[in-house]
Amino acid sequence: MDTKYEHVSISTDMTAIMSLHQEASTQQENGFTTGQSWGALRKAWKGYRIAKVQDDNAKMTEYATKIRKIQEELGISRASFPHLGIS
Repeated sequence: MDTKYEHVSISTDMTAIMSLHQEASTQQENGFTTGQSWGALRKAWKGYRIAKVQDDNAKMTEYATKIRKIQEELGISRASFPHLGIS
């Protein structure tokens, strides 16, 4: 049977997938998993961008503070917001 597409066998390294899954499920000191913290960070950045478009300094400050707190909990470098006086 002549087919349009060639059949290709793809193997996946399950070790890498398992290590990502384990990292996402580890509890942090704050009681949230790493995956939950990354999700919260993503939402905080989205809220910050919306507040910036709306030129709402109070909300931008609120989200900037949350972003920095979550980044610290995740052990990653913290963003600075010099226009808000947060660095």
